Amino acid sequence: MSWDPAALPDQSGRTVVVTGGNAGIGFQAVRQFARAGARVVVAARTPSTAQDSMEAVRAETPGASLAFVRLDLASLESVRTAAAELRALGPIDVLVNNAGRTDTVSERQETQDGLELIVGTNAFGPFALTGLVLPALAPGGRVVGLGSFATRLVPLDTDDLQSRRRYRAFRAYGLSKHAVHALAFELARRFEAAGRVQRSLVAHPGFALDQRSFPLVVQTKERGAWPVVRAALDPAAGNGTFWGPRFGLTGPPQQAKPVAASAAAEAGAEVWRQAEAATGVTYDLG
Repeated sequence: MSWDPAALPDQSGRTVVVTGGNAGIGFQAVRQFARAGARVVVAARTPSTAQDSMEAVRAETPGASLAFVRLDLASLESVRTAAAELRALGPIDVLVNNAGRTDTVSERQETQDGLELIVGTNAFGPFALTGLVLPALAPGGRVVGLGSFATRLVPLDTDDLQSRRRYRAFRAYGLSKHAVHALAFELARRFEAAGRVQRSLVAHPGFALDQRSFPLVVQTKERGAWPVVRAALDPAAGNGTFWGPRFGLTGPPQQAKPVAASAAAEAGAEVWRQAEAATGVTYDLG
């Protein structure tokens, strides 16, 4: 099907949650969902920046329906509190797990729960949030994970997912995104096995910067949000599919082919096991 990012399907009456919706790709996705008429919940760490971002959206789209929930994915206590608030706002039609870290710190750090900081924030935190919000996910609802081209540059190592043996910031980031892919595709398989019509998808933004755009190399973050929004809203975007820019790093959004390592069922089962052990969260898909 053709897809026009400037003419999105009407989302009136639907609720979309965007983690990290106060900045970057998340903010651009919030703008697009709001223009389409959705009620958008911005889940972010800092209330002041979230409020500023929501005011910017309201200025652009008068009457936009927006709400804020405080969420720090590096804290499982915060994740549990935020999940309870989000359930109260349900039913949720789309949960976009966008928030994450791209730190370049030279030494390994941990969350307050003792998890390696980048994988804990980018993968295990969203895993916990999704599992806890799942009871409020609408019957035809979707979960969209934010993938990355970095999975093509860093090999998956499920034996060292938390970088205990060796640490490099970019390696930790790449491992975290492998984990995002693996968990999202595993959730898709579990949805299907349980006979649920909900969908789990992955989208990656390519190489996106705030303002500059160089065709085939870099695109704006507004365009970087296009694959995320298409995965969230396109009626033809099926369960377990992967979306990204047409030319890899830039271009219109289309279905793409994920890295085989983290799309494999074996990887999904192992990363899922580790996510459950790390967070204490299990999914009720009965």
